[in-house]
Amino acid sequence: MEPLNRRGFLRMAGVAGATWLTPVGTLLARAAEAPGKPRDHAQSIILLWLQGGPSQLETFDPHPDTRIAAGTTAVDSAVKGVQLATGLERTAEEMGSISLIRSMVSKEGDHERGTYAMKTGFRPDPTVIHPSIGAICCHELPLAGADIPRHISILPSQWPARGGYLGDQYNAFRTDDPASPVPDTSSLLPARREEERLQHLDVVENAFAAGRHKRVEATMHRDSVAGALKMMSSEQLKAFDVLKEPLALRRAYGETPFGRGCLAARRLIEVGVRCVEVTLSGWDTHANNHATVHNLLTTLDPAFSALIRDLRERGLLERTVVLCGGEFGRTPTVNPVGGRDHWPTGFSMALAGGGIRGGKVIGETDPDGKPEPANPVTVPDLHATILTAVGIDPAQLNQTPIGRTVKFSEGTPVADLLGNAD
Repeated sequence: MEPLNRRGFLRMAGVAGATWLTPVGTLLARAAEAPGKPRDHAQSIILLWLQGGPSQLETFDPHPDTRIAAGTTAVDSAVKGVQLATGLERTAEEMGSISLIRSMVSKEGDHERGTYAMKTGFRPDPTVIHPSIGAICCHELPLAGADIPRHISILPSQWPARGGYLGDQYNAFRTDDPASPVPDTSSLLPARREEERLQHLDVVENAFAAGRHKRVEATMHRDSVAGALKMMSSEQLKAFDVLKEPLALRRAYGETPFGRGCLAARRLIEVGVRCVEVTLSGWDTHANNHATVHNLLTTLDPAFSALIRDLRERGLLERTVVLCGGEFGRTPTVNPVGGRDHWPTGFSMALAGGGIRGGKVIGETDPDGKPEPANPVTVPDLHATILTAVGIDPAQLNQTPIGRTVKFSEGTPVADLLGNAD
């Protein structure tokens, strides 16, 4: 990710017409496009994205003492009969708030295509770019008075969440390790010099706007610049600053970029951000799978468990859906170099909060490694479940810029997960 300088920041805002930069009054005037949803539904999503395809056997679906485990062991969780792989001890303690889908099935086994499918609920299609689930939430859910982007990606991968046919203004705002300030959000100039530059910009814009009012209005450039300046002076920027949290809490999440990203995610939804994606890369374990996953779990386990506990203790878990997983899973067999290869059949996703019933396990994979899991859940089904949890109708029809009619999701919600969200 290339850092965005101040000039580029304003230029991008002007080109994209970024909705999150638009003054709240302007957005409220367009509220008819995104009617409010009942408050008894979740209002935010946090996605812990495990880029590369995590092995389900070394994470959420261990089969200890079987051939396919290849030596992987398990630990008991707080839910009787449910085990997680060794290395997820802290997460196991929070299983009363977490549910697992162990029978995810996807038709995409390529990293880029699989990422697109898992983030949008659709397979790649050359005729349309589908919005990610975070973009849908920002488009549909009522405004929360945020001066900062409502869709944020922390430590993003090369395939970040996009707005698709909803518009580039719903693309995720990308930023790095919260240990450092968000770059280019403060001016390097004295206040007087800054004001003079803005006055000069206003002269240029007024001259350009002469005779082009509709064209200028369509670009939303002035609104975007005003929104960018508002963000730069907003107190809400402090939500990125995890160093304001007590040291004990920071250590609970883990003193890692991912741990700090998860802590920042909690702080961000408190100020009205709708979707935060935090990426932990490195799960493409074609070689040395067991050791690599073990090292990654030392980062994932404290961060995931602390996030669930922190949200619950602050009364935020019921209005926040938390997901944890990647684009597909890993083969039940181990290859000659100690790795597991791509496996889009029978992998796992963890879900919590937002009315999702805790302590549930959906589906079952075969202990001998057969590819057909019991009670399979498709990628569209997962998306339909999440959308339902946040009060958005998965079957809602939308029109793309070229006039194509598409639904938010073609899936069916998993009823067993939504027992508390009716």
